[in-house]
Amino acid sequence: MKRLHDEVVRPIGVRQGERKTKGAWYRTWHVVSLDGSTLDVADTGENAAAFGRPGASRGESAYPQIRFLSLGENGTHVLYRTEMGGCETGEATLAQTVMGHLKPGDLCLADRNFFSYDLWCKAKATGADLLWRMKSNAKLPPRKELPDGSYLSQVYPSEKDRRHNSRGVWVWVIEYTVEAVPDAEPLYRLITTILDPDQAPADELAALYHERWEIENALDEFKTHLRGRQIVLRSIPWESVSQQYRG
Repeated sequence: MKRLHDEVVRPIGVRQGERKTKGAWYRTWHVVSLDGSTLDVADTGENAAAFGRPGASRGESAYPQIRFLSLGENGTHVLYRTEMGGCETGEATLAQTVMGHLKPGDLCLADRNFFSYDLWCKAKATGADLLWRMKSNAKLPPRKELPDGSYLSQVYPSEKDRRHNSRGVWVWVIEYTVEAVPDAEPLYRLITTILDPDQAPADELAALYHERWEIENALDEFKTHLRGRQIVLRSIPWESVSQQYRG
């Protein structure tokens, strides 16, 4: 059954093939970001059983919670193609479904907690391009150095595959630092499905990645500003919680 949320909420920066919406486009790509958060729901036994309660410093939280994950259209802050689960459901688990909604022409930004070989391949198979941050301890040995200092490498499903050089998937690795920013980390490392620097220079992709914060702003708007003082979803039965959130 097609979800009400999927019927109602759609990106608005791609209407009639136009590319005029500021922030929603980079060159020929429609830019989207992936992220999630949690929401409190009514304190009932049914909701607690369906969604669970997060841990707290003393016992459990006062409210059960749902965890949700969305694609967000950069530039417009539209959250779409959302999946939800209980508070203990991992975002990477929800991403398995959300990633299936990417389309050719999308360029998806995601942070370093989402990468896995399987999820990368699933997202790549949609025909979309990806620009994700990688953890600093990820093994990405250079296979081909590029003139700008970036390089091509491969990701593998296991160490055994790496040793035997089997099932490797090519990625372009972009490493850089950010100066004169107090909270900047020592090194940022990105990988992308785009393998031709002529299509998208490394410095532009590095700058673009930081637009991923657009979805952080969208989540803040949704949770803090749009809902105002209504800090708990008003629906009580767990089926209605799901309908209210998705719709």
